[in-house]
Amino acid sequence: MSADATIQTSALPAEDHGKDHVSPADIALGVIIGRTSEYFDFFVFGLGCVLVFPELVFPFVDRLTGTLYAFGIFALAFVTRPLGSVLFFAIDRNYGRTTKLTAALFLLGGSTAAIAFLPGYQTIGIWSCVILAAFRLLQGIALGGAWDGLSSLLALNAPANRRGWYAMLPQLGAPFGFILAAGLFAYFEGALSKEDFLSWGWRYPFFVALTINVVALFARLRMVATHEFAELMTTRELVPMRVSELVRAHGRTLILGAFVPLASFALFHLVTIFPVSWINLFTNRSVSEFLLVQAAGGVVGAGAIVTSGLVADQIGRRNTLLLSGAMIGLFSLSSIIAPLLFGDSLAGQTIYVIIGFGLLGLSYGQTAGAVASSFGQQYRYTGAALTSDLAWLIGAGFAPLVALTVSSTFGLAWVGIYLLSGALCTLAALAIDRRSEARYG
Repeated sequence: MSADATIQTSALPAEDHGKDHVSPADIALGVIIGRTSEYFDFFVFGLGCVLVFPELVFPFVDRLTGTLYAFGIFALAFVTRPLGSVLFFAIDRNYGRTTKLTAALFLLGGSTAAIAFLPGYQTIGIWSCVILAAFRLLQGIALGGAWDGLSSLLALNAPANRRGWYAMLPQLGAPFGFILAAGLFAYFEGALSKEDFLSWGWRYPFFVALTINVVALFARLRMVATHEFAELMTTRELVPMRVSELVRAHGRTLILGAFVPLASFALFHLVTIFPVSWINLFTNRSVSEFLLVQAAGGVVGAGAIVTSGLVADQIGRRNTLLLSGAMIGLFSLSSIIAPLLFGDSLAGQTIYVIIGFGLLGLSYGQTAGAVASSFGQQYRYTGAALTSDLAWLIGAGFAPLVALTVSSTFGLAWVGIYLLSGALCTLAALAIDRRSEARYG
């Protein structure tokens, strides 16, 4: 392994090296596996909101209204995610990071897997809606608790000239999770009759979540449980702080940091969940075929995330964020002027997805590093988690609901306006926070 990729362990006693050694490759692998499991859970639920829940849980309304109701439940997890972070920070302080991670990942995987056994409205009436909402709330709480600090540790141990590269590694979990979720739904939706799919086919991806989360748990505990990891987290001051103390010390940074990745987070669900709802509701295109197109887009997105690391190491993270924010702004303007997205043109739909995933990868690849670098080491563990929670809530939590509401009422061009607002927020936040030049670079 090269010197650039060797983790800084000089602060550790010599006897701690050896079998408990935690390399950057170990950390990166654990982060990617963990993030993939989290995103898989969320994308499975999001696709279920389009393809399953409108007919299973909300058959008493038309398909459009049922999808909007499902998107309303989808947003609940983003509301409870900050609460989950606060709750599990307390568990971390009192019982340790291993206990926190174990509880959070079992809650996340268990909540998702439990949805696989959800009875429909025809069986238990309105309780089907209540139970679905309850499990979604638990998903959000669990996701808040799944924050392990591995990405921050990875960034802190990255060489100065490779920070962009190491910052993008955790972000690869998003396209990997989406590709897996989209592939499973594409297979079952395309291979089964509609009756079989709504009866049992859709349940399999939800049930798989528990297995994936168990694998992710062991991958992360393999590092978190080591003595060296504990020493590194302590020497790097990556410990949970009380939220009240964080707000007093870095309240402004917390708010600005939540707006920095808004362009990326707004685009996030506009190229993943929302397009499937439009295709399903307003076109005759095969949903399973479109999901495969999106999976291909996920591959493009993964490549763009890797590219973001290379670009950021050449021109700086802040410049990369400015560039990607401007490009997303231009992309949103093209959607307003000539809304290719999801019209009757199959080529237009495909072009929108591929370009959208490419821009998403370029911008999303550096958002985690930007958020984490906004805080000093003492506050980084808690600050990065809560800033990310707020950014997801503001930028992505309600994106499918808002996009489908405005597009079905006023036309697709309004989706571009919504996306433009996110791009402008990102550019404004970077402009206001002049100190980000040093931190993001």
